[in-house]
Amino acid sequence: MSTSTTSVQAPAGIDPRGPRFGAALTAVLLVVVLLLGTGAAATVVLALVAAGFALGVARGVGGTWQGAVYRRLVAPRLAPPTEREDPRPPRFAQLVGLVVTGAGLLVAVLGAPLGVTVGAALALVAAFLNAAFGLCLGCELYLLGLRLRSARSA
Repeated sequence: MSTSTTSVQAPAGIDPRGPRFGAALTAVLLVVVLLLGTGAAATVVLALVAAGFALGVARGVGGTWQGAVYRRLVAPRLAPPTEREDPRPPRFAQLVGLVVTGAGLLVAVLGAPLGVTVGAALALVAAFLNAAFGLCLGCELYLLGLRLRSARSA
């Protein structure tokens, strides 16, 4: 008696639509920060955005609250992705977002409330470019770093 099992493995990588959807949600929150100005409410919302970036750094983009919303509400309504992407560049982009929003929060805590606005505005540019055009600035920085590292070792 011969038994044959065929296992189907999911393609490696992540659905590239997930990070774009997450960037759109993040962009909405960053617009809220800018509309709130430099007060405590704006600082709290920016801190929530920074916490989301921290989750993305620790667990990858799929481990964020935006990733959970995408998986549960959006992905089931879409066709399966035709391609997958390496999860490392989007994870690095989460680190870039954390640094930018974290710096804005730190500057605000040190006495310059405009830090919240500047941090939110810079992060908004990157989130908007990703959501609207699929241009992930943090991902591009990651790839640039790889090219520079390989050029050094050559």
